Amino acid sequence: MAAVPSSATARPNVALARDPAGLLLSIIVFVGGICSIGIEVSASRLIGPYFGSSTFIWANLIGLTLLYLTLGYFIGGRLADRYPSATLLYLLVVTAGASVAFIPTVSRPILRISLDAFDDVAVGAFYGSLVGTILLFAVPITLLGCISPFAVRLRLRSVERAGNTAGSLYALSTVGSILGSILPTFLLVPAFGTRATFMIFSLGLVIPATLALVALRARAETLVALGLAGAVGLVPVLDQGGLIRPPEYGVVIHEAETRYNYVQVLDRNGEILLALNEGHAVHSIYNPNSQLTRGPWDYFMIGSYFNAQQRPEDVDSLLLIGLAAGTVSKQFTAAYGPIPIDGVEIDGEIAEIGRQYFDMNEPNLNVIIEDGRYYLTRTSNTYDVIGIDAYRQPYIPFHLTTREFFQDVSDHLNDDGVAIVNAGRTRTDFRLVDVIASTMRDVFPNVYIIDVARFTNSIVIGTKQPTDIDNFAQNILQIPESSLIRQVGDLALESGNIREWTETKQVFTDDLAPVELVVDQIILRAATNE
Repeated sequence: MAAVPSSATARPNVALARDPAGLLLSIIVFVGGICSIGIEVSASRLIGPYFGSSTFIWANLIGLTLLYLTLGYFIGGRLADRYPSATLLYLLVVTAGASVAFIPTVSRPILRISLDAFDDVAVGAFYGSLVGTILLFAVPITLLGCISPFAVRLRLRSVERAGNTAGSLYALSTVGSILGSILPTFLLVPAFGTRATFMIFSLGLVIPATLALVALRARAETLVALGLAGAVGLVPVLDQGGLIRPPEYGVVIHEAETRYNYVQVLDRNGEILLALNEGHAVHSIYNPNSQLTRGPWDYFMIGSYFNAQQRPEDVDSLLLIGLAAGTVSKQFTAAYGPIPIDGVEIDGEIAEIGRQYFDMNEPNLNVIIEDGRYYLTRTSNTYDVIGIDAYRQPYIPFHLTTREFFQDVSDHLNDDGVAIVNAGRTRTDFRLVDVIASTMRDVFPNVYIIDVARFTNSIVIGTKQPTDIDNFAQNILQIPESSLIRQVGDLALESGNIREWTETKQVFTDDLAPVELVVDQIILRAATNE
């Protein structure tokens, strides 16, 4: 007597008979691949305004995402062998999609905890809120991990074709993952925002899976799916919008998400500030009543005065890598007149914000939307001053900190040119400043450091010609007191710690430039109050 298959094993045959080409299953596998990686990328934009985008954050995000996918592969394989039903798979996908929709709303109170923890220097609560946020992705990512092994089980017809079946489905999922890595960064987040991006991924899962259940005439499962779809429709009602992140200071007058950054333009008592991502650092300042900020931007005007017998009229050109919203270019124009200024900024939307809110409209400013090092490799222009102020907080991009990069900078300087770098620090930890100075000293004959009085920044200056530290005071005192250059120079002489750097203890190269490690050590020391 022949064995009678159980209902659990008979059901997939009926399901697949209603989908003989496997089109519905293929769509789900492809969309699942898009969403598994797309949600991870979007997660970085969700937590970035609160935690930044350091390697520490990415390590946690990637590590836990891979853990969730691993659990999904295991659970999906077990479920598929025990309950090989297409309707079960599609119901899991609908559940995953519904849970994605609620992530931005549910995460908001958890993310707010991180702000209070940061202000109170409560490392445990800060890290706990990060882990708590990433845990919200456990349900959708784990369920999405179930898709591929489940699909292989449903599509498998014979052992002889098992390799081809598994390979084609995993290839389809991987193609989707490639697309998922591109869509949020270059299209969805810049065009619609992070919250809407999560909703798009949610609907991308819920709609095809629900339609598949309808096509399979799985009435009970369809009703459940429609109920979950209705819950997704409530998300816009529950989430009334508002600011993605409350400001660190001042009042938000503009908020944007670009390909590279979360941007806030702030008004603090008439002073306009540019804050990016987690918002703890100011990247540009505009005060219509004053050209000086008493911040690191001012000091780019005075780097040339370590040269012997330097005069303001000797400075005829500037290249600024890291233009942001144009604070330095505006100051340089006010100090030196309409000299040619090339401002390189990788984020074109920030440049537009600079024009709109920071009066970055100097006719002598040539805005170049490009990576700074790439621009140097292809231009033949030379400059009297090359400034580097290209933070993606809390890091300087590593390729802008190496010996090879500074050699390229030197090659693009005129005979008496200087390179000026803005480097961050704490009040007691100068590790990043020291390593940048050491690397520059391997290229430039003389390197000097000026500590900024108002902010925890230091300015590192490399001179193309041999110079003397005494030149600085001699040159500054020859400039009229009403000059912006003289005012900043006097401030540096009075309150800045001006010193020459002569060591090459650690030199960053293109092969080894652990700038993230150095910055992470500074952050850890500050967080633990050592």
